[in-house]
Amino acid sequence: MPNGSADATTGEPAEVPAAGPAVEPADEWAEDGQPPAGPVANLAASLVTAAIGVAGAVSAVALGLGTLTQPGAGLWPLAISVAVVVLSLAQVLIGRRGGDGEKFSRYSWLSLVGLVTLLGLVALLPVIGFEIPALLLSLVWMKFLGGESWRSAVLYSVLVVGVLYGVFVGALGTNVPHLF
Repeated sequence: MPNGSADATTGEPAEVPAAGPAVEPADEWAEDGQPPAGPVANLAASLVTAAIGVAGAVSAVALGLGTLTQPGAGLWPLAISVAVVVLSLAQVLIGRRGGDGEKFSRYSWLSLVGLVTLLGLVALLPVIGFEIPALLLSLVWMKFLGGESWRSAVLYSVLVVGVLYGVFVGALGTNVPHLF
């Protein structure tokens, strides 16, 4: 009810809960435990992602670009790499006006674990197909990186691989290495 209104059933003035103290940004960081990283860390992170984008672009060109009507293997990786470089440079130039990111902590290593497991998928894909590596990747990401229960991690991992199989092998007929 709005301030100063009366209760419809009793006609008595409605009680308005007292407003709590305003939460200052410093209090938010204290509750979360993560102080801001600062401009140097943000600049370093932006430059690292820009370097990764440049390396991806060089690798994509080496794969061959083809044409727009007959794209080569490197066309989409080049487009993604260029987007990564542009966004990284935008972060360097105009991102400093935004808020600070978090400092690196033990949770920051989870990104590295995600990358390593993704590279494992890429390494295993041509050897044993995509079903088992995709299932393991999804399971690791959901259980260990996402904190899901075993039951939901297994269920959703199986569903994800089933949908991927149905879309890429069944519907699109792509030439993805697969077991079945």
